[in-house]
Amino acid sequence: MYRAFVGPFDSAVILTVTIKDASKWWHILNDTPIWQDRIFHGLAVLYGLVAIVAMMQLVRIQQRVPEYGWTTQKVFHFLNFVVNAVRCLIFVFRRDIQHLKQEILQHILLDVPSLAFFTTYALLVLFWAEIYYQARAVSTDGLRPTFLTVNGIIYAIQIALWLAIWWKPGRIMVILSKMFFAGVCLFAALGFLLYGGRLFLMLQRFPVESKGRRKKLQEVGYVTSICFTCFLIRCVMMCFNAFHSVANLDLLEHPVLNLIYYLLVEILPSALVLFILKKLPPKRGINQYQNIR
Repeated sequence: MYRAFVGPFDSAVILTVTIKDASKWWHILNDTPIWQDRIFHGLAVLYGLVAIVAMMQLVRIQQRVPEYGWTTQKVFHFLNFVVNAVRCLIFVFRRDIQHLKQEILQHILLDVPSLAFFTTYALLVLFWAEIYYQARAVSTDGLRPTFLTVNGIIYAIQIALWLAIWWKPGRIMVILSKMFFAGVCLFAALGFLLYGGRLFLMLQRFPVESKGRRKKLQEVGYVTSICFTCFLIRCVMMCFNAFHSVANLDLLEHPVLNLIYYLLVEILPSALVLFILKKLPPKRGINQYQNIR
């Protein structure tokens, strides 16, 4: 009886062949128009589904508490709907966007939903910060003005960068714009780690053992982990995108990379957070209507 042994050289040959096959398929998916259409249409469908879920949740909340206006919970779901609906339209009309004469318009159309995504999930950080400081009997009067100020500064800087790119197009300004947004993503990731972690530890030390407490503890832990991871991945990816053409996220240049990127940093996190926070507010209890559940 004979046995075939695979030596180190054979293993290296097999690995090389496997890498070459994977590279071949990668280029086929990236360069074939029909696969480009399938990938981008798939992304559009996924974004559309998440947008529909967010709108349905907003309608359910409005039906449950119609007498109250735009609570934090309603704004969160509405912004989720807007971000995902705009992304869906961008991927549907990607070829028209790609052929816009003004390159700055492409940057704006791709960057605005990303900024809105940051604002949407920064609301969770704001909400958790309010809970944490209220539980420690610390005034929260300055939190909302701080939230609005920080968002205003971020949007103002990004608008200034767009104007600079439009006035004097160049690689340097595009790199600055991408690195700025990478910094914004890192800021959001640290915000989730700080206030989500604090709230998680506070709930963990809370003496009352109940099903509601355990569920809230799991909810905060899951959402903190998901959002911290997605913003950290986005930060790292934007840094690579700024300096390496291989990681370019232009609409038609790397469709497979776009699929992986947007799945990891927007679609999956949004879907998971919407599922975790699917609980409707109670019909009675004025103080609970402000909560994101």
